Amino acid sequence: MADNLPSEFDVIVIGTGLPESITAAACSRSGQRVLHVDSRSYYGGNWASFSFSGLLSWLKEYQENSDIVNENPAWQEHILENEEAIALSRKDKTIQHVEVFCYASQDLHEDVEETGALQKNHASVTSVNPTEGEHSAYLPSEDESSSTVSCQMPTEQTPNSDLENSLEINDVEATGEEEKHCDGKTCVKSASEEETSENVLTTEDTTLQPRKNRITYSQIIKEGRRFNIDLVSKLLYSRGLLIDLLIKSNVSRYAEFKNITRILAFREGRVEQVPCSRADVFNSKQLTMVEKRMLMKFLTFCMEYEKHPDEYKAYEEITFSEYLKTQKLTPNLQYFLLHSIAMTSETASNTIDGLKATKNFLHCLGRYGNTPFLFPLYGQGELPQCFCRMCAVFGGIYCLRHSVQCLVVDKESRKQISRSVLITDRSVLKADSDQQISILTVPAVETGTFAVRVIELCSSTMTCMKGTYLVHLTCTSSKTAREDLEPVVQKLFTPYTETEIENEEDEKPRLLWALYFNMRDSSDVSRNSYNDLPSNIYVCSGPDCGLGNDNAVKQAETLFQQICPNEDFCPPPPNPEDIVIDGDSLQSEASESSFIPEANSETPKESRSLGKPELSSQ
Repeated sequence: MADNLPSEFDVIVIGTGLPESITAAACSRSGQRVLHVDSRSYYGGNWASFSFSGLLSWLKEYQENSDIVNENPAWQEHILENEEAIALSRKDKTIQHVEVFCYASQDLHEDVEETGALQKNHASVTSVNPTEGEHSAYLPSEDESSSTVSCQMPTEQTPNSDLENSLEINDVEATGEEEKHCDGKTCVKSASEEETSENVLTTEDTTLQPRKNRITYSQIIKEGRRFNIDLVSKLLYSRGLLIDLLIKSNVSRYAEFKNITRILAFREGRVEQVPCSRADVFNSKQLTMVEKRMLMKFLTFCMEYEKHPDEYKAYEEITFSEYLKTQKLTPNLQYFLLHSIAMTSETASNTIDGLKATKNFLHCLGRYGNTPFLFPLYGQGELPQCFCRMCAVFGGIYCLRHSVQCLVVDKESRKQISRSVLITDRSVLKADSDQQISILTVPAVETGTFAVRVIELCSSTMTCMKGTYLVHLTCTSSKTAREDLEPVVQKLFTPYTETEIENEEDEKPRLLWALYFNMRDSSDVSRNSYNDLPSNIYVCSGPDCGLGNDNAVKQAETLFQQICPNEDFCPPPPNPEDIVIDGDSLQSEASESSFIPEANSETPKESRSLGKPELSSQ
């Protein structure tokens, strides 16, 4: 590391995943000297988001990582007789069974490169027949940057007095600035630097039109910076712990969000929209008047079910699915409640779990829109970076591409998540607007398998190029990711073919590109899983399979209270305008508060002006 950096720290955080980043931000905010390191060249770890070329580079790193052989480390000779070190493996074993398939037209030429890329990035992907899984993709090579240490010290912004209004929900593309991921790094561009003739969304929704020009692989490569592809697929409950923490700490100023516009269900081979709010229920044409009354009566009960224990106490030991059958609900309503509102397992969730999940769903309705969910613009990878920025503002030091060679070795975890990322040419359910953000749960069909969660993102989320959709599939692993998820992919999508189909009304969305991989779920690993762990070393798990981020927030808060007992967890930062420095101790106090920027030090590229939530129906 650089000679002018501090050599002593109160807290050292390894890895820039979401729980690690929240913990680092909380420690830095409470006055601890924090060093935050990551062996990777990007923020987020397994919570990161990538541009398309960045994802190909990540896949290449994964392939190279599998070939690493641990040799006798040179640091052993520096260990003293009274010291003991535990070596860290250089291999990343959290990602397995990676498979890539390209169905789009193979028209890639030598001169095709990503728009706005700093260097030429050729990519050659072999066209894959859907029935031939043994074919794999050829991934591009990229030169590594010569920089080995990256330190970030962003500019602080004056906090808003109204914390509730500090979380901004955007229903149109952000203007004034854009924050993009370029090969794992964050690039900020002003609106004046963007091309105004194309790829800029207007406030008016565009309607679906039959596409004569098919999306080709070279178009995906050229528009690769328009993609922000998440390794982990999650949404934010509007009244969840993460939203509350973003508002409380004022970290929400660093991010922008969009509403999930609709909740879908997959029944009898077709996709349909689920009514969830009161207005949706009474406007629905899928439900009869009797069903509407039954549904509203049951949802009203769920909102205050604790006050009526006689209604459910006798059913606590049975599954929520069986409980719904006792409530004189039609099969149609039972399906919607189980898979699209409670979103619980048909066989593993009991009555209390289902009632809690339903109440949480209803409690989150209406805060920022007509669904309970929010999605961060530019992808989930923005969230760890927001907390890293807060940590840096209060003096935390960041070092990327800096691996720690010895500390604690993680034990293997058998629990895994199956993930798939798809690029398609249209939505799974057509609507008047093509800017829909949807969540769909496909129930398990066979015993021993799990329900699959599908999240479909449109281009206005800044995660894919115009004219395409980015689709995330997630479930708990029972086999490899492809074996778990490909049956659902085949039900919802059809592989791209050159043949033109005249009648596109009944046609499934075309699959242009697909990625499958398994990710380790270590969320249930406790401190007791580690042998002889020193008392001053704490362990964070990676992403879990849940839809929300509550597990990461709870984990970070627990670790922070262990490190800094009796300290407030991520309090709001002080308003620079309210700081009064005594003239007699100007020099000493200025040095102590040097990490707090002046109010007039804001620059348009370092901060965003967040106002009241903009709520509009799509």
